[in-house]
Amino acid sequence: MTDHCSATFSDLAERLGFSCAEMGGLVEFRSPFALENWTLPVLELTIVVGAVLALGLAVLRLRRQGDPTNLVLWFGATAYLFVIEPPLYFPAAFGIEEHVDTMFAHNVFTVDFLWGRLPIYIVAIYPLMATIAFELVRMLGVFRRYGVLIGAAAVGFVHHCFYEIFDHLGPQLRWWEWSTANPINQPMFDSVPLPSVVVFAALWPMSLALCVQYFVGRHVDAGREFTGVELVWRTVVIGLLASVGTFLLPLPATVLGIAGTPVRGTVYALELVVVVVVGIWALSAQWARLRREPDRASGYVNDFARWYGVLYLVVMGVLWASALPDFFAAVDGVTGNGDPIGNLWYTLACFVSAILVLAAAFTVPTGTRPRPRDEREPARQPA
Repeated sequence: MTDHCSATFSDLAERLGFSCAEMGGLVEFRSPFALENWTLPVLELTIVVGAVLALGLAVLRLRRQGDPTNLVLWFGATAYLFVIEPPLYFPAAFGIEEHVDTMFAHNVFTVDFLWGRLPIYIVAIYPLMATIAFELVRMLGVFRRYGVLIGAAAVGFVHHCFYEIFDHLGPQLRWWEWSTANPINQPMFDSVPLPSVVVFAALWPMSLALCVQYFVGRHVDAGREFTGVELVWRTVVIGLLASVGTFLLPLPATVLGIAGTPVRGTVYALELVVVVVVGIWALSAQWARLRREPDRASGYVNDFARWYGVLYLVVMGVLWASALPDFFAAVDGVTGNGDPIGNLWYTLACFVSAILVLAAAFTVPTGTRPRPRDEREPARQPA
């Protein structure tokens, strides 16, 4: 694969401590003790175990309760990954190198795919984070109360909170390296491109959640059952349409951004503000409503989403604590090791928001049992 080692990727790889030319094979394994630092295997283990548990519990839910929503969400997120990521890794192979240069490079982990481009934890983080965010919103009954679009925006907000804790830490701990010279990554928000903060942390999970709830979730809430063939084609469609949605939702920033980076950054920020405001309003209003009227709670609980969300925050807290000495000693946004630092205040805001969402999920009334479908509040349909 040396013919796919672009100059940009090779430079990023060298900064991370490995050689692009030496990476070989569809799958590669290495010792967790041979990685860049101890935080890499900790991150990898946390994310991969969570994704495997999410998949196993999704299968059990389908078998025991006949609810395929979690399984479709898991595979829909994975399908989205394989639509979006490969062209970013190999723009030359997809004939887009004149328009899209290498945006980033992941460091090597214990398991890597696609000639060192795709660590296994990246495959796992898409379905894991989507599951946690979607299920926390679902437990609060936001989809049933406010419909598909508002519920999807709430998922985008929750996902953003959990993801940005990770996103602002990765470059400092050498989990990946961004190409800051690439105009697509501009403007930068400290060590993270603002397009990543908005598109990959908020808009893509919003797009995925909208598709999952529209094609499967709302029908399950109404009592419909799906055949295996129906679930397969709907999952494929969800993965494809979620990719299209990720292109359409940031389109205002893409189009208006032709006027320059400051304009593009402003529009990206405004889009994020809309998602955040809608998400906070919907989640807080629905939580307060259910506290006042506990009989309206659906009784739906996902203990995995709640407790693994807690574990994720604990692990991220430990990893952030380990990074703080170098963070505070950084000069002009760069540590003594030459690594860029993220925005601590933004990360703290995301920590607080994620904790509040989890607290809401733990304290929302659930009742002793789910109410029969004909007694539940009907789900609102999109206009």
